[in-house]
Amino acid sequence: MDYLHVQVIAGKGNNPRQFTTTLLGIALDRQDCLHAVGDSEVKLFNADGTLRQRFSTSQPGHCLTIDDDGTIYVGETGQIELFDAAGHRLNNWRTPDRLGRVTALGLTKGHLFAADVDARCLRRFDRDGKHLGDIGNDNRMKGFLVPNGVLDFAIDARGVIHAANPGKHRVERYTASGELLGHFGRFDGRDPAGFRGCCNPTNVALTGDGRVIVSEKATPRVKAYDAQGKLLTIIASDVFDPNCKNMDIAVDTRGRIYIIDTMRLQIHVFAADQGEATTRPSSPAAPGVGQP
Repeated sequence: MDYLHVQVIAGKGNNPRQFTTTLLGIALDRQDCLHAVGDSEVKLFNADGTLRQRFSTSQPGHCLTIDDDGTIYVGETGQIELFDAAGHRLNNWRTPDRLGRVTALGLTKGHLFAADVDARCLRRFDRDGKHLGDIGNDNRMKGFLVPNGVLDFAIDARGVIHAANPGKHRVERYTASGELLGHFGRFDGRDPAGFRGCCNPTNVALTGDGRVIVSEKATPRVKAYDAQGKLLTIIASDVFDPNCKNMDIAVDTRGRIYIIDTMRLQIHVFAADQGEATTRPSSPAAPGVGQP
């Protein structure tokens, strides 16, 4: 399956729909409203890329996820902030002994998972913020190998966690209780099916039909694998700033893939080539903004 580059959202600048310094995390709600966190703000975008809403966070946010009821969870350093759909703060989970820098969040029924990159593990909480256990730190290395400074994961419809372990050049699968189910990936600097460099893949997301989407750094590219780890396609490798790393990924209900350019502070959108997409990226940004 090939993908077409169909849209660019946001970008670097002082316009309210842009970001000035950082753009680190993205997520989509059940209505495919795009949420992005950067510059100590959360911004919501309509499907055409126009800004719908924005609100501030108490600390710089590194990631976010959205519950079915619209609750927005923002991962920060030492805490997770909760907001309602209108951007009003609902709660603040401050657990410095159980949360370092939170770089990914995920929800299942009854649980919230947080990637604590400082502790190199995934933290499991109940919906009231009570810590229930850790995932990934009971191995010989005492945690994930994350020299990039970001630990990322995604959760499928069965509740299976897919976590990037870049220092081992693989994607690992875990149960919610932390049992390692398997993994795929290998180091290879030539074969695109492998992961090159010191530490790839950096980020991971899942499509509704079970494809595993990963991003890499040095040089940046995004690939799709099937559930067994067979490379399906290279989605993109030539639209990002070459210095990009830790490019967060989100997938909407139509299977469109959203990827952050962490240098140009853009969100690139790719759609499966099924005849309905165009190859010209579109953006509501000012002239000169939004083109890779």
